[in-house]
Formats: sequence, structure tokens, C-alpha cells
Amino acid sequence: MRLANLAGRSTIVTDEGLIDVATSSNGAFSASVDKCVGQIDKLRVWFSAAQPNPSDSTPPDALYGDPRLGPVVTVPQQIFAVGLNYRHHAEEMGLDLPTQPMIFTKFVSSLCGPNDEVPIPSATTDFEAELVVVLGTKARNLAVDDALSAVAGYCVGQDFSERTLQMRGPSAQFSLGKSFRNFSPIGPWLTTTDDVAFPNSLAITCSVSGTEYQNSTTSDMVFSVAEVVSYLSSIVELRPGDLIFTGSPHGVGQGHTPPVFLKPGDRVVTEIERLGRIENVTV
Repeated sequence: MRLANLAGRSTIVTDEGLIDVATSSNGAFSASVDKCVGQIDKLRVWFSAAQPNPSDSTPPDALYGDPRLGPVVTVPQQIFAVGLNYRHHAEEMGLDLPTQPMIFTKFVSSLCGPNDEVPIPSATTDFEAELVVVLGTKARNLAVDDALSAVAGYCVGQDFSERTLQMRGPSAQFSLGKSFRNFSPIGPWLTTTDDVAFPNSLAITCSVSGTEYQNSTTSDMVFSVAEVVSYLSSIVELRPGDLIFTGSPHGVGQGHTPPVFLKPGDRVVTEIERLGRIENVTV
């Protein structure tokens, strides 16, 4: 099942068209996508049993680039991110593989929709394609084998990064350098776990103004999705709607010689197998 935030309303995206959740369920489920994420299992059961007819025949592909799409979660309590979580990315940066997940946060004010414009604050702004995990339940101390039970679904994300601020000072400023306005686009919709049985076997790509720079697979992760979720839950309480940016593969702008940084007018297209794509123009 694919759940989108379309014009501020929770909307199920099918191959046959769009289904307004609140209207089709006669109010049993909310128009708020955040509330639906917290009830994702019940929503899936209802959708499977009711099989509501689309009220809009728009196909999924027609939504790519649609400005009506908002973030699949609008008010997460926590946004986590994982650094150096792809083997070849660590190699291109000349860094050793981490022995435990390197966690930082992206502040909630940086969240935006999948097709929103991204203001570029400097000449050293970078792109990083990421698989984003959306939590569906409250959880602590999850074993690795049970960790995916807390996941509502997955979406495409971009971890835009201002590298100068990120590396400024005696210690790195990851969270601030990655939290400028609209530096955390997610979408185009949430794809539930029943449609993504193996999150660590998905192709992931990123192109900038028609040139592909990142082309990898989530199997290159140092720590799997389940391992990251389990690790975080051993320290903090995970809550419905929380987001985890799971790291970026090789090919980021900083990894090239010379570096390839973003400039106003670039179109950044990020795509993940089975999850769709997001398109952000820099301004």
C-alpha cells in the first residue's frame, strides 16, 4: 500500500487512481497522514477488506513533480540519520568503516515535500540519496530479528548537506549542516512494509541536472535497516512517525575530484526501487 500526503490529505495511491482515506472510510480514518501512519496496520486491513474505488484516476507516475505532494510525515517527534553507512561511500571519503552506527539528527524544521524547491545557502551544498524508514509504533529494546515490526514503511529521501558548516569548528556540526530550510525532502509516498519485504536489496540512484552521480543498492549498507532500528531502540524510545535517514551510497558531490556541489537551478532527482522518486530544484 502507498500512502501519500496529497494537498494536506491522507491519500492511498493505487495503479488505478487515488483514494481519499477519510472520505472513503466514512471518517473511520483521519485526513491527517500523521494519524494514519500511527494506525498503519489497521489502515492496511481496512483497505484490503473494503477495496474502495478510486475517486480520481490519476496514475502514480503523474504525481512525480506534483507540488501538491507533502512530506509523508509532517510532524515527526524525532529525525535520526546514519553517517558512513555505505561501504563504498566510506571508501570514497577515505574513512574506516564504523564499528557501530554513527547517529546524528536532522532538525524537524528542515522537513519538506518530495517536490519542493531547496534554497542553496552556499557554494558547498551537497546531495545524498537516502532510504528513509518511517516508524509506526512506540518501541524500545527491539532485537534485530523483531526490529522491522516497528516499521510502518519506507520512502525516498535526500540528505542535503552544507559541507562548510558541517565540518566547521573543533568538532563537526552534522546536525546543523544538514538542517537548513528544505534540506530533508521525503516522499513521494510511504510504501508499507508488506510491499517491501527486503529493504536491504533496493536499487538507489541520484542524478543532478540529468547527470547520474549515485548508483548503488541498499545491500551496500554497513548496518542493515533492522540493525539500525534495533540499535536506536536500545537507547531511545522510538515513536510513531519518527524518521530514520539510513545513510547515503557513494557518489556524493564531495567524493568527486574536483567536488561537484549544487548551484541554483539544478534538478536533483532521487529514486529508489519500488518506492518511487522525488524531484527537487535548487534555488
